[in-house]
Amino acid sequence: MAKFRARRAALVLMLVSLRAAHAQYVAEDSAAIPPQRPAIMPNRWEENWEVLSDQALRTEPFDSLKYIPLLPGDPYSYLSFGLILRERVESNDAPNFGVGHIVGESYLLQRFQVYTDLHFNRNWELFTELEDDRAFGKDPITPVDQDPLDLRLAFLAYSVTTDLGTFKARIGRQDFAFDTQRFVAWRDGPNVRQSFDAIWADWESEPWRVLGFISQPVQYYDMRPFDDTSNSTFRFDMFRVERHVFGTNELSFYYALYAHDDAHYLAASGRERRDVFDARFAGNSQGVDWDLEGMGQTGTVGAKNIRAWSVGVRCGYTMPNLSWQTRLGIQVDAASGNAKPGGTTIGTFNPLFPNGLYFTLAGYTGYTNLIHVKPSATIRPVPRLSVMAAVAAQWRQTTADAIYVQPNIPIAGTAGQGASWTGFYAQARTEYQFTRNLTGAIEAVHFQVGNNIRRVGGHDGDYLGVELKFGW
Repeated sequence: MAKFRARRAALVLMLVSLRAAHAQYVAEDSAAIPPQRPAIMPNRWEENWEVLSDQALRTEPFDSLKYIPLLPGDPYSYLSFGLILRERVESNDAPNFGVGHIVGESYLLQRFQVYTDLHFNRNWELFTELEDDRAFGKDPITPVDQDPLDLRLAFLAYSVTTDLGTFKARIGRQDFAFDTQRFVAWRDGPNVRQSFDAIWADWESEPWRVLGFISQPVQYYDMRPFDDTSNSTFRFDMFRVERHVFGTNELSFYYALYAHDDAHYLAASGRERRDVFDARFAGNSQGVDWDLEGMGQTGTVGAKNIRAWSVGVRCGYTMPNLSWQTRLGIQVDAASGNAKPGGTTIGTFNPLFPNGLYFTLAGYTGYTNLIHVKPSATIRPVPRLSVMAAVAAQWRQTTADAIYVQPNIPIAGTAGQGASWTGFYAQARTEYQFTRNLTGAIEAVHFQVGNNIRRVGGHDGDYLGVELKFGW
């Protein structure tokens, strides 16, 4: 027994010594890497400006407003200000493919955001963001084009890390985005981003992450400042599990409830309660990257049952040993339509809260009742520049349902008529980062429509968008 105790004591002492050595190594390694200014991120509340507690790092104009210390001796207690200004000029000669006598136009979309980020300490944060969205020269103006000054984000967040992992919680007006943002996104493509009044919680402990939220999607109005609201007639709740597998590859599953008291589809209307089941596997290995996602939807719309589905695949190969980084990719998407309009089941897929740029910025393609195949090539001649070119072919999944444009708007007169072929398009997009704070992009799309759209008065579409975005 004495020998056993002695061995156990020696083992404990060895483990303590190893832990101390590891901690010293990590500290030395961290000290060798100088603190870096955070990059401008799509969600500004994810930026951490506490590095500016070191006055030697305050080297840019207005750094005194990026980090305002609140409590002496506590670098985690600070106030930060920031803004985003996005200007995009668009020309589209065929909104809705011109069906319904909608004429082409050119216009300016402007998005202006200003925020305050208050960190009480290492654990508590209060984030507030105002947004003003304007559409100059556009007619008609839709709810995703313009929204006068309003509260986009306002939430209280808490986070703590223990031996069991990291726990995070938020309550208030916030936004979420998952995966490639096929179906749940902060909607960065259109001018008005999507927010939710929600309670959110997640727990992270490598390789696991478990999260859930209950929410009411914010509805946007273009009447007066601060008129956006949410209510219990529109709900979106989720429970999600993620895990890293085979290294850093991502496997995830979630269940979501989408409930809307006033839903309208071609084959049904009324109260919608949609149960959503989603699975995704994504990763990369030896230059090959992939993202596979499948979703099933059940529930009811009015008196009809829901049976809908979708599949999305993105994969590519980045070619090694080239002076220009080159990626060859393929994208395949399919989503169900309603095969029997007179039946008791509705098969029209609901794309939930899509990003608006998953296909293109032109808005010609919605993720409902489609089969979509899109090969592409992307090159990076220099680290700050990317150039992408793609062509795509598109069909309807069922001819009994309509052809849809973004997000899920049916083209009048196409349901139950014609063949499955919708058309094909070519897309080119260039992005350039001028500075840490200024980025630019140009996107062009030509869509050549099939006879189904021409028969109802539609025509080919050409889109051009030029964008500059400044973040501070």
